Amino acid sequence: MAAAAGRAVSVVRFLALCVLAGLLAAGVLFPAVGAAGLVANRAGETVEAMSSELTNVPPPLVTTVTDSASAPIATLYKQYRVPAAPEEISEAMKWALISVEDKRFYEHRGVDWKGTLRAAISTSGGTTQGASTLTQQYVKNYLINVVHRAKSDGKIDQEVATIGQQRAREQSIVRKLKEARVAIQLETKMSKAQILAGYLNVVEFSGHVYGVGAAARAYFGTTAKELTVAQSALLAGVVNNPKKLDPWNYPVEAIQRRNLVLDRMVENRKLAPADAEKAKTEPLGVAPGGPKKPAANCVGAGPENGFFCQYVEDYLLKSGMSQDDLYTGGYTIRTTLDQRANAEAKRSAEEQVRKTQPNVANTLSLIRPGKQRHEVVALAANRDYGPDAAQGQTMTGLPSEVSNVTGAGSSYKIFTAAAALEQRKAGIASTIPTPQSHASPVFVSGFKPGCPKVGQGTWAYCLSNYGEDTYGPSMSLQQALATSPNTGFVILEELTGMGPVVEMARKLGMRETMASNAANGRAVNPNGKTAEEKSTQTAFFGPTGTSPGKGSFTLGVSPTSGLELANVAATIISGGMWCPPTPIGQITDRDGRPKVITEAPCEQVVEEGLANTLAVGMSKDASEGTAREAARFAGWDRPMIGKTGTTDVSGSATFVGATPQLAGAAMVFRPDAPFGGLRFVNPGNVHAVGKDGNMFGGKTPARTFFGAVSRILDGQPPLPLPGPDPRFERAGRR
Repeated sequence: MAAAAGRAVSVVRFLALCVLAGLLAAGVLFPAVGAAGLVANRAGETVEAMSSELTNVPPPLVTTVTDSASAPIATLYKQYRVPAAPEEISEAMKWALISVEDKRFYEHRGVDWKGTLRAAISTSGGTTQGASTLTQQYVKNYLINVVHRAKSDGKIDQEVATIGQQRAREQSIVRKLKEARVAIQLETKMSKAQILAGYLNVVEFSGHVYGVGAAARAYFGTTAKELTVAQSALLAGVVNNPKKLDPWNYPVEAIQRRNLVLDRMVENRKLAPADAEKAKTEPLGVAPGGPKKPAANCVGAGPENGFFCQYVEDYLLKSGMSQDDLYTGGYTIRTTLDQRANAEAKRSAEEQVRKTQPNVANTLSLIRPGKQRHEVVALAANRDYGPDAAQGQTMTGLPSEVSNVTGAGSSYKIFTAAAALEQRKAGIASTIPTPQSHASPVFVSGFKPGCPKVGQGTWAYCLSNYGEDTYGPSMSLQQALATSPNTGFVILEELTGMGPVVEMARKLGMRETMASNAANGRAVNPNGKTAEEKSTQTAFFGPTGTSPGKGSFTLGVSPTSGLELANVAATIISGGMWCPPTPIGQITDRDGRPKVITEAPCEQVVEEGLANTLAVGMSKDASEGTAREAARFAGWDRPMIGKTGTTDVSGSATFVGATPQLAGAAMVFRPDAPFGGLRFVNPGNVHAVGKDGNMFGGKTPARTFFGAVSRILDGQPPLPLPGPDPRFERAGRR
């Protein structure tokens, strides 16, 4: 009785499925039939929309980052996929897949009706059965791996993607019949060769490798065109269940499945029995240890070029590209990286500071000046780029980000000098006072022993020059830029005004630096505990700011980007023309078409005569000033501009300089626990010990700069600096 009842139920189910199949066919022939719309509505989306997604949503591809000579340095991707055209896939691969998955592929029109009904009956009875054609599998895999993949790391996108993938995988009559109709429509739009290649380009293999082109490389170190019979059979077998047939974790199961595929090729008369038996004797032959995929991010650029690659990514994201587009668009990004210059920059940084030296970063950023572009050519550090902190590696953008929390020291005196020239308060030949000590009543501070009180609860800002009184009571501004007396520049800052000085820093190049907060260089936190955290550096140090002793701005006490400091030198040597420090040469999309990104336009931020005169004012540091010993050590003999900087208690130090061919900035600082109260020690490998250190901008940073730039420019003729403009040589001239 029970058996009879079961047979009756099966017959009813079969008849019902036949009716559904008829409605499906009717829907194919007559799109207006309501039944087709009912099926689509139950699935949550229309068949027409699914078909459109398959033809209009491109698969994720690998973005390639190159140096300025188009040599690849890194790959960025979310799915490792190397597309292959139909003619670029071996016949063995095609027939292996067809033989095991859909031997009537060239006979049906997208759906194998017998198999579909058999699978539907099995599914309706509580078990699942495949029997989908390759066209149907193409539809399913495209939805899972392309249309419904997560498009960001955001929770909502991930949840939406998961729901879409679950719907594409669900074992239901509605899903199978909808998938069948889309497959039939697809076969009216694409040739069999296109569908087969499309499937092989979108399907996932073991090890999160997508597409046969990537699988050929990752598994066997070959191309899709050169895949052998045994290799093709293995790959064709893996797609059935990439996880359980993983040849590295389940080699026995992978071999069994490969051999099954070989038998199916024999049955399908696409392989001679003897050749199949020979192929069965071959080992798996896959790469040892797992699929050989390139790194999916800037780690692939290596310890030397990784900082540059990271800056490229950061720059493009700030220019309006999304990370998903960058990592899936299949772009070719030719950068401005000069690998030789970058290698010399890193070599010089490591000569001065060991890469494994605890809590010491020595960075060097180099830019090619110009009136139309400021191309970044090198971003290097003594530390390697990478994830292994124990080996001295870091993935923080040490050379480019606002990462030097303790400041650039007296390098910021450049901004006071430039503002004084612009306000006609001084010229480079003007004499400025440089007393050994000074109490500024303008820049009030908290209590400090020996400082006079200037108001209720406020005291003057007191400071002195470093060391013994070797400066004398006064000197020219040009001499002051070379020898760097603190008091002279605070007095000049009083005369010029904080507003013009702070704004000059922004104009000349410290854009992100001045937009960050003064506590740690991060984004402004309106709920921060301190005034530094609650406002930008521009507001904090400006004329209405809240910083005690705001005159300390000219002494470089706030967080700084080494790259932006290098761009300040590039702006000055380029006649006052600021351009964004760009790492981008050209970007082309997956079809070879140029992609335009939004970059800030160049700006004439100060008069050319002012910039040229300031360059002359900064021309004595390497010959007569604080950097002369470092220049002599490197055998330097070129005209240049330069300025050293050392922060209080030698917490960090910088050197910024430029020739007409190359501008740069070197910085030494503590990237971890920057306020440890320890000084740096020089010469030799810098390290944080004791209170008797003597770290100065004229030592490690200057030697890093001169060591690299002298080798990079070797063989190029020395170029002269521009002449001064008489209007900016003396105060008050117009």
